[in-house]
Amino acid sequence: MTKKELAIALHDKKYNCAQAVACAFAEEIGADPALLFQACEGFGLGMGGMEGTCGAISGAVMLAGLKNSDGNLETPATKAATYQLSREIVDRFRERNQATKCKDLKGVETGCALRSCPGCIEDAVEIVQEVLGL
Repeated sequence: MTKKELAIALHDKKYNCAQAVACAFAEEIGADPALLFQACEGFGLGMGGMEGTCGAISGAVMLAGLKNSDGNLETPATKAATYQLSREIVDRFRERNQATKCKDLKGVETGCALRSCPGCIEDAVEIVQEVLGL
C-alpha cells in the first residue's frame, strides 16, 4: 500500500485530514501513532471550524517538526530550518490548490470547491515525500 493509499484508508476510518497525513508516516518518523492521532485531533476541519489552515497541511507541517527538530529544550538550533521546510510545504500546497484555508478549499463562500479532503490528503502526502524525503 502506498502512503497516499494508507492516508486515504485512515481518513476513511474517520481520521481527520491532519491525523491521516501524520499517522501515515508514524513509522518513518519513529512516533507513536496514538500520540500523533491525539496531537492532530484539533487540526481537523480547518482547526475546528473551516476558518483555519487545511488539516492535511497541518499534519504535514507537524511531520516537518518531528523529522527536523533537534529536540533540544535548552538551546534549540533547528527552528529556522524547520520553518523553511514548513514554508516549502505550505507554498507547494498553495501552488497546487490556490488556497490553504479549509473554507476556501471547500468553497464555503464561493460554492465552488477547489479540492476535496481526499485530494488535499493526497497532495499533502506527496509533498511530505518530496520535501521531507519520507
